Amino acid sequence: MRDSFFTTFKDSRDFFKKMFLTLFFSGISKVAPGTVGTLVALPFGWAIAHYIAPNTLFLSSLLVSVIAIKVINAYEKEGLAHDRSEIVIDELAGVWMSISMIGHGMLELILAFVLFRLFDIWKPSVIGKIDREIQGGLGVMGDDLLAGFFAGLLGLILVGLLEQLESLALLSP
Repeated sequence: MRDSFFTTFKDSRDFFKKMFLTLFFSGISKVAPGTVGTLVALPFGWAIAHYIAPNTLFLSSLLVSVIAIKVINAYEKEGLAHDRSEIVIDELAGVWMSISMIGHGMLELILAFVLFRLFDIWKPSVIGKIDREIQGGLGVMGDDLLAGFFAGLLGLILVGLLEQLESLALLSP
């Protein structure tokens, strides 16, 4: 059973910090909090990329990460266990990174979601090394940012391949 750390608050600042880290408390979900947090992050990412610009979404993922690192470090100094499952702001930063690279059309959003979750769960190569070896907020945020980056790269490759296949299909009689 989970403790009440993310559902009890010392004051309004504590409330807003915990709401931020849990992405409007979606991280408190008993089932797949990382996936739930990623789903909550998608419409915000789409809106920023669509109505403002993808590069703003990219920069927003970095800004959110810097803020989250500071808040996580402060809570870990108070005794919070490292990389608690309720903290899903890292999922937001990672999926925003992948959306900013792949694009924000329906296919691209689905690719960003699926590929990000794949890399975030699988944690291949340096993603897993960061997850295992780097403590504090940087460790919590770093593996998800890299998962988002690699998801974005793979998504760009897949979208490019699909565009090439469509071009070839148009040329055939």
